Amino acid sequence: MKSFRRFSIRKKAGLFAALAALFALAAVLSISLGAVWISPINVLKILSGAERGTGQANIILLARLPRTCGCLLAGAALAVSGAVIQSVLSNPLAAPNVIGVNSGAGLAIALFCALFPTKLSLMPLVAFAGALFAVLLVLFIAEKTGASKMTLVLAGVAVSGIFSAVIDAVVTFVPEALNGYTDFKIGGLAGATMAKIIPAFWVIVLALAAILLMSSELDVLALGAGTAQSLGLNVRRVRIAALVLSAALCGAAVSFAGLIGFVGLIVPHMMRTAFDGSSRDMAISCALGGSILVTLCDVLSRVLFAPFELPVGSMLSCLGGPFFIWLLIVRKRGVSHG
Repeated sequence: MKSFRRFSIRKKAGLFAALAALFALAAVLSISLGAVWISPINVLKILSGAERGTGQANIILLARLPRTCGCLLAGAALAVSGAVIQSVLSNPLAAPNVIGVNSGAGLAIALFCALFPTKLSLMPLVAFAGALFAVLLVLFIAEKTGASKMTLVLAGVAVSGIFSAVIDAVVTFVPEALNGYTDFKIGGLAGATMAKIIPAFWVIVLALAAILLMSSELDVLALGAGTAQSLGLNVRRVRIAALVLSAALCGAAVSFAGLIGFVGLIVPHMMRTAFDGSSRDMAISCALGGSILVTLCDVLSRVLFAPFELPVGSMLSCLGGPFFIWLLIVRKRGVSHG
């Protein structure tokens, strides 16, 4: 038993080390690759302040550094949000974009930009409010119509469609409400700036820290609502707290990255196959995995079609759509053979 435990700990440490190495590699590639190749050595010199004012320094500091930070932050936030939503709702098909959380945040941002175009610092909080409203609305509809796992997904798809239509209407009547609306709707970070990212950064960091602090409660909840209740856990309070934190993560990411989809679906499934452990392990691994996925997809969207580039959301949709269909097929087979 002790040797098995040591092997398990060693395996987990190796997996985390591999994720950390991939995280660093993705960040380096993101900040170095583009229309102009800038070597990692020059990047370090520029970030240390040795070559300020040059053309390469302007490219790094004004364009690539905000974009790289945005990719890393958005990926971590959306992946952890998806993992928590799947765990709390006991539904492996749930994800921020699938159950309408992304669209709720996007609608709140569209309305806010139309009414208060100069208050950009409040966008993460506004997006959080929209995401939380979407979560509560989907849960309400699912409970009223029969709270099965598939009902929850269908309610989310319906709510997402309605919110997306209202966003289109807002942009039609107030075109200046969302500059770069195509990138926002699909999900893109070409226009990311530190002014947009920094407010969201604090929301994401605080929400991630809170999820790590309540990981023991989430572990108990994963045993099932009945078992968790018998062990003295306030299931309703923990679920609400977890969903609020998930909404905060998703809303903050949407506020600067747009409606990026499928990260919260793909990454938790990938990490769950590698980390059959605690909620803390899942949160950390999903944060790293989400950052890696979004950053590498953003790099590919810049490099593969140069001098043109796709929004990163398009690349993720190309991966996420087939993945979601595959999940549906696998779950259908599981039900039919069960």
